[in-house]
Amino acid sequence: MSSKTGSTTPLPEVKRAAVITHGHAETSSHSLSRLRAVAEERGIELLLPDEEAAKHGDGGGDDVGAADLAVVLGGDGTMLRALRRFLGTGVPVVGVNLGRVGFLTAIEVDALEDGLNRAFAGELTLVELPALEVSTGGERWPAVNDMVVASATIGRMIELGWAIGGEDLGSQPCDGLICSTPSGSTAYNLSNGGPVLVWGLDAMAITFVAPHSLHARPLVVPRGQALMVANRTPDVSATVLADGQQVHELAPGDQVEVQLSEQRSLLATLPESTFFSRYRRTFVSE
Repeated sequence: MSSKTGSTTPLPEVKRAAVITHGHAETSSHSLSRLRAVAEERGIELLLPDEEAAKHGDGGGDDVGAADLAVVLGGDGTMLRALRRFLGTGVPVVGVNLGRVGFLTAIEVDALEDGLNRAFAGELTLVELPALEVSTGGERWPAVNDMVVASATIGRMIELGWAIGGEDLGSQPCDGLICSTPSGSTAYNLSNGGPVLVWGLDAMAITFVAPHSLHARPLVVPRGQALMVANRTPDVSATVLADGQQVHELAPGDQVEVQLSEQRSLLATLPESTFFSRYRRTFVSE
């Protein structure tokens, strides 16, 4: 599958499908039974990784690397977990929405059978989504949604220095900074007034959280321009989060670098479930 970022490519008919479900088994158990029925009718082998097999009492897990498609039963949080798991593997991820928003999912739970039959028949388009590479202290972490630098002490403002492509952009007192991918731009970034990046843009958005300034504005940065963020607060540490998970603490004077990764995730969607149809459904008030 060699589609470029944001392009769409038909998917071959599915023979093996990995299954990733909501963290609570009771939330997805009924939908999993419906998925099993569709798969059995079509002769499709379902592959459950170890943690999914244990969650649903299926004994030993399977090698999901052999999957043609990953099916997610959950909301956007479960989708992000699956996109991270299959990052850079070439396995597309399609979601059935069991959550509240489900912006990344393509199939509503009421239409599970019809949607999955279409998906397994290859009636899907694939969208390549860029990810982030976060690095500091000799360690690296992937992020498919966003990287956040925030005060390690609740209620304490921090001062963050920042630079893009090696060019210093000064310091900003604030509560934090968000660097998001296009798929993550409709999450924490959006709620802080950041720009929405349409799927297909090979770029990242940089947005300050509660900046103590009238002039701090978000930026959209293309591939090849790394973001450096330094903690210039003399007496407060900063926390680095990748996709909502704390991965590192920046002591005063420490810094973290973020750039678009060479690895991409593959989002699978029904042809009519476009970015703009989801945007209107989720964010536009009638």
